[in-house]
Amino acid sequence: MIYELRIYTTIPGRMPNLLSRFENHTLKIWEKHGIKQVGFWNTLVGPDANDLTYMLAWESLADREKKWNAFFSDPEWVEARANSEKDGPINAKVSSSFLTPTKFSAIQ
Repeated sequence: MIYELRIYTTIPGRMPNLLSRFENHTLKIWEKHGIKQVGFWNTLVGPDANDLTYMLAWESLADREKKWNAFFSDPEWVEARANSEKDGPINAKVSSSFLTPTKFSAIQ
């Protein structure tokens, strides 16, 4: 199992749009494509209150590529993204890291 840590830095004032898109659209589309989320976090204290951090679990990088590509080209996702960005982009920056747990990690 590998984990993908993604951090979205939103444009100030656009966090509600991003949260709404995940809650009302993205999670349902992920479920359809077998994408498993580990969790989502807002920054409570830290350098950037405009960050949304989340983690996904994948069987392998090949599993990620197959499912992510299917999700990204899904017409329902394309429409949801376009609608959520009709007043302009939501994110200023998106970063992604792939992690593997150590042998002493609580999550395996």
